[in-house]
Amino acid sequence: MHEESIAILILWGVIFVYSILGSIDFGTGFWSMIYANHSTLAGKLANKYLSPTWELTNTILVFVVVAFLGFFPKAMYSLATAMFLPVTLILLLIAIRSTFMVFAYSLPRHEKSLRIISGITGLLVPALLITVIPVTQGGFIESVDGRETLLFGKLLSSPSIYWYILFGLTSELFLSALFLADFSREQGSEETYLVYRKNAIIIGPATLVTAVFALVTMEPEANWMLDNLIKQFPLFAISIALFVVGYSSLWATNRARNSLGFARIAVLAVIAQYGIASYGYGMAHLPYIVFPSITVFNSFTKLETFYNLLILYAVGIAILLPGFIFFWNLFLKDRSFAGDK
Repeated sequence: MHEESIAILILWGVIFVYSILGSIDFGTGFWSMIYANHSTLAGKLANKYLSPTWELTNTILVFVVVAFLGFFPKAMYSLATAMFLPVTLILLLIAIRSTFMVFAYSLPRHEKSLRIISGITGLLVPALLITVIPVTQGGFIESVDGRETLLFGKLLSSPSIYWYILFGLTSELFLSALFLADFSREQGSEETYLVYRKNAIIIGPATLVTAVFALVTMEPEANWMLDNLIKQFPLFAISIALFVVGYSSLWATNRARNSLGFARIAVLAVIAQYGIASYGYGMAHLPYIVFPSITVFNSFTKLETFYNLLILYAVGIAILLPGFIFFWNLFLKDRSFAGDK
């Protein structure tokens, strides 16, 4: 396997992990706001998740930036230049959200503000992040004298961009609802489980619909992408099958709990679905990072830098992964909140 292939595979891996954790994190912030005054424990449970995990999500984001900048510096420079305003807004919103996370928990009178800020940023940040996808497909970046400029007018008037935003929002709400349903079961709150199960059942099909419309409304400059996506049809067929497995498991009779649904199976199947689909999309996108000028080959870093980063990542993962696994096991099994009303 070539060095470029290894680098893009690592980058895909950290982006995928962040997309899943970020979706759950930002979506949970929205549910925390929605259920702040709900009669069930739905709001408190969402807040319990947010309290220890948002820092973990931001840590993964650092891995994404380091991998992109280290492995493909030219591509990072071009995207950052073209999308300076959206990226600045994303960083500002994350900073505001993180600030409230730090101080609101130590100042109970600001808990309401935390829920509102977390809920609003939970929608705005993913909506801005996903706009990167259609931009990289071509047609939205103009190069003048070697300097890339984002065509805001064309971007804002494109139907595709809004379908991508809807896909991003439905995906984060679906994934977070599934996770919170499973988390509710772990916490021993069947009533809260039923609330989030209902949300997942309603939102789940919308993720498929918005994904299809995002693809069919692509700009003419992205026709190359559609052709490549068709070649990856077997992967997308597997992805849809996994969605059916996950979605159906929410309806299956769980005799052990005398209730409907196997939330853990649904979470794992849907995460696998997104993994297969995103891998197929990534394969269709290659060799381009930003169409038509930036590929994994002409934006790749020096070999010495690549191998140094590879060693750094291996050491970092070896140190952090056991801690992450221990944290998740400890966090998911902690039922200290179960008695709160």
